[in-house]
Amino acid sequence: MKYRTLGKSGIQISEISLGTWQVGGKWGQAFDFSLADRILNEAVDGGVNFIDTADVYGNNIGESETAVGRFVRSRKEKIYVATKCGRQVSPHVNEGYQPQVLRKFVEDSLSRMGLETIDLIQLHCPPTEVYYRPEIFELFDRLKTEGKIQHLGISVEKIEEAIKGMEYDNVCAVQIIFNMFRQRPNELFFELAHKHNVGILARVPLASGLLTGKFSSSSTFEPGDHRNFNRNGEVFDKGETFAGIDYETGLKAVEALKEAFPSAHLSQLALRWILSFPEISAVIPGASSPDQIMKNLAAAEAPDISTEQKDIISDIYNAYIKSLVHQRW
Repeated sequence: MKYRTLGKSGIQISEISLGTWQVGGKWGQAFDFSLADRILNEAVDGGVNFIDTADVYGNNIGESETAVGRFVRSRKEKIYVATKCGRQVSPHVNEGYQPQVLRKFVEDSLSRMGLETIDLIQLHCPPTEVYYRPEIFELFDRLKTEGKIQHLGISVEKIEEAIKGMEYDNVCAVQIIFNMFRQRPNELFFELAHKHNVGILARVPLASGLLTGKFSSSSTFEPGDHRNFNRNGEVFDKGETFAGIDYETGLKAVEALKEAFPSAHLSQLALRWILSFPEISAVIPGASSPDQIMKNLAAAEAPDISTEQKDIISDIYNAYIKSLVHQRW
């Protein structure tokens, strides 16, 4: 495992880390704390030292955080914990974001995880208007002084939100969707993040599983799986499901990738492609089984992406994907 610096925080994190949206099992199924523990142990045994969670992950509030906190307390290694706050605001509108509300979310997360401090707290895809409210960002300076958090980051839907959020000096990391089907961040945003010394966490790196290459037009998903109920953004931002790509179009693009790289393990190729960009601090694929962890971590030993390979991937993106998503996020 290689390690990279998370922007101005200065902390060194595993370039392949772990997202825990579905760490307790497959989306739509009951949270399995025993399975979560096996997944987390497999990840850290493989060199992962950065775990990303959120207060809303799990079928019930706090399930993922509870599992992560219990696990971290059981290990001797230094494991950096990132969580998120804000998505509990209901309705999820700008007016619901108030310093006292966010403070309680953070304190509740600390209590659930049983930790003294949160290494990285992230605003969880708030409405765009929130990025224009300095009092929201000032709260996290106070929480840092109180020792409840160490660093602040933002998880965003849109590049424009990332650019605005980076204007606040206390923002040290941006979590954003970046994968072979969502390439726009590698334009102005990467350049500005480097200029501001802000780390980049690449989420949804496998486009909700599309880039594993294991799905087909006959694949089905559980009723509680967002890949079933959120394909058109019915519940939350469409871009979080299959990276915002029409499913059938995504399958065609995947087939083109398979034809172009017949001997490649597609998910490892997808992760190596993301890590080929030096601005990336870490990629945070999820896993619903220890076997998926092993497959993801194998990408750490996979060959680097060549310039020729990147050109082919760019051509496939331009042919199948770009016109559908490039300017949306």
